Amino acid sequence: MAIDTARISAAVLGRTLLGRFSRLSAAIVATALLVLSASAYYATRWSLEKQLDDELVEVASQVTESVVNDLVGMGGLNNTALAAMNVLLVLVDADGHTMRVPDDRVSMVPGDEEIAIARTQIGYSTRSVVGTDGQSYRMVAVPLQAEGARYALVLARSLQPTQTTLATMRTLFWWLGVVFVAVAVVAGLNSGRKVVEPLHDLAAAVAHVTETDELTPTGNDDDTEVGELSRNFDAMMSSLTASRERQKRLIADAGHELRTPLTSMRTNVELLVANEQSGMLPEDARAEILGDVAEQLAEFSALVSDLVQLAREDKVTLSGEPVDLAEVVSVAVERVRRRGHGLAFDVVLEPYYVVGEASTLERAIINLLDNAVKWSPSDATVHISLRDGVLTVADEGPGIADVDLPHVFERFYRSDKARNTPGTGLGLSIVDQAVTAHGGVVTAGNRPEGGALFTMKLPPAVASAASR
Repeated sequence: MAIDTARISAAVLGRTLLGRFSRLSAAIVATALLVLSASAYYATRWSLEKQLDDELVEVASQVTESVVNDLVGMGGLNNTALAAMNVLLVLVDADGHTMRVPDDRVSMVPGDEEIAIARTQIGYSTRSVVGTDGQSYRMVAVPLQAEGARYALVLARSLQPTQTTLATMRTLFWWLGVVFVAVAVVAGLNSGRKVVEPLHDLAAAVAHVTETDELTPTGNDDDTEVGELSRNFDAMMSSLTASRERQKRLIADAGHELRTPLTSMRTNVELLVANEQSGMLPEDARAEILGDVAEQLAEFSALVSDLVQLAREDKVTLSGEPVDLAEVVSVAVERVRRRGHGLAFDVVLEPYYVVGEASTLERAIINLLDNAVKWSPSDATVHISLRDGVLTVADEGPGIADVDLPHVFERFYRSDKARNTPGTGLGLSIVDQAVTAHGGVVTAGNRPEGGALFTMKLPPAVASAASR
C-alpha cells in the first residue's frame, strides 16, 4: 500500500482535521505531563530538603550540649568528627561574630537569618547557600546560650546528593514526556483517523457527484454524528434522484405533448403562407384554418401554463393567517360558473380553516370543477360539498372507468374517452401536486347515482389560529 506522504505531512503540520486532532491530543498529554512532572518534582524537592533540615536539627540537638560545655574548644569537635557526621559547623553570636572549628576546610558565611536566631533565641531557620568551595549547602541555625551570651549554632550539609536525585528526576520526566507525547500523537492519529475517515468518505462522495454527476449515496449508517450527516446526505441524494427522474419524465412528456400542437400549427401556418402566394384557398377554408390556429394557440398556451405550474417545487408558502377553504371554494365556483353555461351548481359549504397558499388551492379546485364541467351533459348539475373538512366535487357524467381510476392523477394521462376532448392531461396532476404539497390527499371514484366523484381532504389549521 502506497504511503500518502502529502496527507501525512499535512496531518503533522496541522493543516488537516486529523492533524489538528493529533496535535490537540499531544498538547493535552504534554500539558498534563508538565503539570504532573512539575508537581512531582517540586514535591520531591521539598520532601528531600525537609528531610535534610530535620536531620540537621537532630544533629544540632546532639552537639549543642558539648558546645555549651566547651565553647572555646567548640565541644571538642574537629574536621574529622564533622566529616564523620557529614556536616559543617559555625557558631555566630548576636553581633554577627563567628567562631569556627580549627582548620575549617569550607567556610560558611552566616547571614541575617542566622543572626536573628541568635538574637531572638526562638525557633530555627533553614535555607540553601553556596559555600566558599562554590558548592550548594543546606544550612540550619538553632538557638544556643553559653556563658550568658546568645549564639546560633549553624550546621550545613552538602546538597549534592539531593541535586543529583533531582537531576535524575528531571531527566526521567523529560524522556517520559517525550515518549508519552509521541504515544499521544500516534494514538491521536489512530483515533482521529476513525473519526475522519467517514468524513473523507463523505467528501469523496460529494466529489464523485461533482465530477460524474452521479447521485451515489454513501451508505454509511453508523450511529454517530457523522453517520447522521451521511444519512442526511443520502436522503438528499435520494431526493435529488427522484427530482431528476421527475424532471426527465416531465421534459419527455412535455416534448411529446408539445410536438402535436406545434406540428398541427406549423402545417396550418404553412398553408396560410402558401395561400398568400397562390391564393389557392377559398375564403371559408382560410377562415377555418385561422380558427384552427387560434384554437391550437389556446391549447398551446394552456399546456405551457400547466407545465409551468407542474415545474414548481412541491412546497407552498404558508400564510401567516389561516385560510378559510369555504371562501376559496366559493371564489372558484364563481369563476367556473361563468364558463359552465347550462349547468347548475349545487353548493353546500361549511367554514373550514387550513394553513396554506390560497392561490394554489384555488387553482386546484378550479381544475376539479373544470373537469366536472367538461364531463357533465347539458342541463346537468355539478355537486360541490364541504362538510367536516372534506371537499367533494361530483358530476353527472359517464364516470371514470375502473381501468382508468389508478391513473387519473398521472401527468398527460388521457383515457380512451378523453382523447378527442379538449385539455392538456395535466389538470388533475396539478390538483394532486397542490393537495400533496399542503399535506392533504385527493382521491377519485364514482357516484352510486352515476358520474365521477373527487374527494379532497386537507389538514386543519390550529384551533387557536382558526378562531382569529
